[in-house]
Amino acid sequence: MRWFVDPWSPSYGSAFEAADGPRAESSAALDLDVEVPADSWAPIAAPPDLRAPDTVLLVDGVRRTDALLWSNEGDGTSFAGLAASFAAGVVRCDLRSGTADLPSPPRVKRGLFTASPTATGLTNGGVRYEVHKVTRGEPAELQAAVQGPLTELEVEVATAARSAGDGDRGDLLIVDGPLRGRQHLPRTIGYIKAHRKQYLPANQSTVVVALAPGQRSPVFRLGTSWHRHTWYLRLPGPPGAPWTGMVRVECSADLPATSAIALADLSTVTLPRFASAAYKDPRAPQNLVPIGGLERRLRALLGDARLLHRCLTSAARV
Repeated sequence: MRWFVDPWSPSYGSAFEAADGPRAESSAALDLDVEVPADSWAPIAAPPDLRAPDTVLLVDGVRRTDALLWSNEGDGTSFAGLAASFAAGVVRCDLRSGTADLPSPPRVKRGLFTASPTATGLTNGGVRYEVHKVTRGEPAELQAAVQGPLTELEVEVATAARSAGDGDRGDLLIVDGPLRGRQHLPRTIGYIKAHRKQYLPANQSTVVVALAPGQRSPVFRLGTSWHRHTWYLRLPGPPGAPWTGMVRVECSADLPATSAIALADLSTVTLPRFASAAYKDPRAPQNLVPIGGLERRLRALLGDARLLHRCLTSAARV
C-alpha cells in the first residue's frame, strides 16, 4: 500500500472527487463501442503525422462572493441574500508565433441572489447588482445559484468567439468545463479537470489508469441528463496516483463517430502542450497555462472586493 499526496492545493478541492470511491457504479447510460469494441479497449496515442491547430481558443469564467446580506421585509420576516461578481472571457493562442491575446474584452456581471419576494437591485454609482430570485434561501442554494448565470455568460462568450473565428477552419475552441449548452458550436470540445463520478466499468477503468502521458482512452458515448461523446486523456507531469494528470474531454453527441474520434486525436496533440507545472499553478497539470492566465485577468476585472463591499453597504442603507 502507498500513499500519494494530491498535487492540487487543498483550497481547490481534489482532482478526483468521487464520493463513492473510484469503483462506484454510475447510473449514466454508456455506449463503449463507439471507437472500438468494449472488450478491445487499449490506450491510444495520436497519429504520428497529426499536428495541433494553428489557433486555439480557450473560454473560462470565474466567480466571487462579495457580501452576504439579510432583507428586512415589511411583514417582519427576513431573507438571506448573496451578492456575487462573475466574469467570462476567451484567450486566443497562436501556435505558429507562440503568442496569446484576448481577442475581445471579457464580460463582467454582478448579481444579488435571494428568495426575498420584494428584493430589487442594489446600485451605487456605476456598480449595480441585478436581482436573481431563488426558491429557497439556504446558503448552499445561494452559492449554487451563481453558477447558472455564470454558465450563461460563458455560453455567450463561447458563441461570440466561435462566430468571430468562423473564417479560420483550422482552429479549435476549448471550453473549460462541461460542453452543455455549447454542443452546437463547431470544432469545440469541453475540458473537465476534476472527476466527481466514475462512469466506466472496471475493465475500461483499468485501461484509463494505464494511460501514459499524451495517451487517451477510446471514445465512448455518455448519457446523463444530456448526451455527449467523451474520452479520457492523461497530461504530462510527474508520476503519482492513478488519476494524476487525468482529464476528461467531450464533444457533441450529434457528431458522427468519425468526427468525434478526429477531435479526440486532435486533443491529444493540443492539450498536453498547454499543461501547467506545479511551481506555477496549484492545480497542475490540469489547469492549462492559458486558462490560468485568463483566470488571473478575470479575477482582476471583478474589482476590489473591499471597495465593492463598501458600495453594497452604502446601497443597502438607501
